[in-house]
Amino acid sequence: MKMQPRALAAALAASLLFACSKDAPPPAQAPVAVSLLQVAEQETPVVFESVGRTEGSREVQVRARVAGILEKQLYTEGDAVKEGAPLFRIERAPFEIDLQQQSAALAQEVARNDLAQRDLERAKDLVARKFVSQQSLDQSASTLAQSNAAVQVAKARVRQSELNLSYTSVDAPISGVTGRAQQSIGSLLAPNADSALLTTLTRTDPLWVRFSLSESEFARLRARETNTKTEVRLLLPDGTAFPAAGKLNFSGSTVDASLGTVQMRAEFPNPTLQLLPGQYVKVQVVAGSQPAILVPQTAVLQNESGRFVWLAGADGKALARTIKAGNWIGKDWVVLDGLKPGEKVIVDNLIRLRPGTPVEAKPADVKPADAKKAG
Repeated sequence: MKMQPRALAAALAASLLFACSKDAPPPAQAPVAVSLLQVAEQETPVVFESVGRTEGSREVQVRARVAGILEKQLYTEGDAVKEGAPLFRIERAPFEIDLQQQSAALAQEVARNDLAQRDLERAKDLVARKFVSQQSLDQSASTLAQSNAAVQVAKARVRQSELNLSYTSVDAPISGVTGRAQQSIGSLLAPNADSALLTTLTRTDPLWVRFSLSESEFARLRARETNTKTEVRLLLPDGTAFPAAGKLNFSGSTVDASLGTVQMRAEFPNPTLQLLPGQYVKVQVVAGSQPAILVPQTAVLQNESGRFVWLAGADGKALARTIKAGNWIGKDWVVLDGLKPGEKVIVDNLIRLRPGTPVEAKPADVKPADAKKAG
């Protein structure tokens, strides 16, 4: 079957066009418009961050030390009280009666002791005159010794009664904030039972904050503590900063085998009770400063090899650079290694970048924060 001249010409033209297209270079990729940030080195604070929980610097259980009926509650729950302030009163009458009885018993023993002393003196005189035997003198001396011991026992019982009577006044052992009363007025208290617990007292000024650091962070902190002054700062749950700085007053001597962390504790002044025991707070341990580069958090990406940033190379193409990142300062990452001052970091359109992608630069709208102010 013969092809028509017009159809034959079209087929030849198509085959020629296909052959030419195989030898033609691919069309050039349009450059991606990006914002660049020229990085510079600056002094940045060395910060270790953790989540901590507040607790009282002293927490005391107030307990009844004698059995009896609870007569009075002399404080308002939740109030701050001074050391020695009266909190509860236990029925006094039984202990006053016991003190009177022991005092009377002491008076009897003292009277017997006086008589024993006079008997001993008479026995000495009679022995000297040969009216009685030496045995009578020995008996008188023994009676006096027994009487002296009985007086000591009676005095101890009086002291015990006085002490029990004093225990009917339950006073604050420390200054602090009172807790909820655990017993109602009229309850029968027993010192060796659950009813002995009356309330709790918590010292909130100063306040302690417990937190933990990873093993590597703890090692870095110890290495810097010899040359720098360490202070601790707090961020409250609403994001505001606690006005006063704290200081470390405890660091653990062992590493938690299950978590790989070391327990730490810091002390903070808390005169206005802005912090309450049991709160969760963000802890920042600041251990001096070091020279480093800051880049916006949005410019730092992560893959299986670690964190990296995109740079604009001298040839106008995108280049991925692996970095070693430290902590955050405000909205910026601290870059410890991988960047040099003067290099240009790409901060937007990162999702469109591949190695070798042409980029068209424009000034960045974002700048790293001042490290001293942000820290």
